[in-house]
Amino acid sequence: MKRFATLLGAATLLAALAQPANAETKLRISLQLPLKSHLGQNLLVFKEEVERESKGDLVVEIYDSAQLYKDKEVPQAVGTGQIEMGVASLTRYVGDIPAVDVFYMPFLFNTEELIRKATAPGSPVRQPLDDAILGTGGRVLWWQAYGSNILLSKGSPIKTPADLKGKKARVYSKSLGTWVETLGGAPTIISGSEQYIAYQRGTVDIGMTGVSGVKSRKLWDVMDTISATNNADIEFLVVVNEKFWQGLTDKQRAIITAGARTAEIAVRDAVADIEADAFEIAKKNGMMVYRPTAGEVDQWRTASQPVIDKWLGASGPLAQQVYDAAVSLR
Repeated sequence: MKRFATLLGAATLLAALAQPANAETKLRISLQLPLKSHLGQNLLVFKEEVERESKGDLVVEIYDSAQLYKDKEVPQAVGTGQIEMGVASLTRYVGDIPAVDVFYMPFLFNTEELIRKATAPGSPVRQPLDDAILGTGGRVLWWQAYGSNILLSKGSPIKTPADLKGKKARVYSKSLGTWVETLGGAPTIISGSEQYIAYQRGTVDIGMTGVSGVKSRKLWDVMDTISATNNADIEFLVVVNEKFWQGLTDKQRAIITAGARTAEIAVRDAVADIEADAFEIAKKNGMMVYRPTAGEVDQWRTASQPVIDKWLGASGPLAQQVYDAAVSLR
């Protein structure tokens, strides 16, 4: 018996020695866009920061171009722990939290100043949404600015609401779908990774995206006109599984939090230049860029007001809370 105990003790010691003293912790991130997109490059900022500060204890792996999950699948994949982290459009939470569509209410956030105030950590618009998203099993680490919504078309720009009437349009949120319907169009929700094919096949007549998406996906191959309506603010979230988060050490959480803040500041500060560059590249690739006149914007606002009224009536007290907070920022 004593010999068995000795052998067992030796085996246990050998097993312990075989384990690395500081096994690395992996943070896999799912991204629907190509790594060369500005959201992908922003994840690289986070990766560099976290891996450097953790001295290899934390390893960040980025799976871009929807290799693992499509945009619409990310909230559930992260919330249930199928993957540690993911990037998802804010609109992908609308089924559970209708209030997130505040950023897609027509022309509510029509300046960079308003967007910065609303998306700042702890703001009266953002914080209630972050808190609500935590209930899905995913903790928001940072918001990724994607830019303002534009309309894509072939042959001619979309100048006024009348130009949407009778047209099929790609949308990426319920409220944008309601907006198109209110103006007489026919919306179809199509994920970001599938829009190129949709435009190529003529599944829709009109597209919606951020201008940086035109650049990263080379949408000039399938559409030739941009209408810079800027009717909605497009935001993406980087979320981490809450159970995974709680299993990290205080030091690991501090490093990740700091890396997330660095990445958030970087992408928010860069988005204006990114959009300007993307517009220029789109024009160099043959696209026409149309910017609505002040009178045309007034037509859009008037025609779009029923969308806000309907959303507030159907989305509960949280929607009213964040909408009132948004209005108070003006």
